[in-house]
Amino acid sequence: MPAKKKSRSRKYGKAAGKRVASAMRRKKHGTLRSGKGGKVKSRKQAIAIGLSEARKKGAKVPRKRNPSPKLNPPSYRAILIDCERSCHCVWGHTRHQLVARRSRD
Repeated sequence: MPAKKKSRSRKYGKAAGKRVASAMRRKKHGTLRSGKGGKVKSRKQAIAIGLSEARKKGAKVPRKRNPSPKLNPPSYRAILIDCERSCHCVWGHTRHQLVARRSRD
């Protein structure tokens, strides 16, 4: 007996697809603009604008992903705390120098 195939629901709704198609058409005609009024030249940016518009209208679109940790670097204080745990930090300070610096702050 063959295994039953699982049916998956659509990730994006039809309305979202229409919004993206509309954005792509506007890009092609040169009327699609980004936030500050500049012309959109990138295909990926046009798709992102279409999905954003669909999201605002309430179409079925997955929520935006959180930015990766690479784009959100840790704060200076967090780096200092991590440095205090090790013998030397990124900047070459010793633990004693960091403790002294922290007490001054």
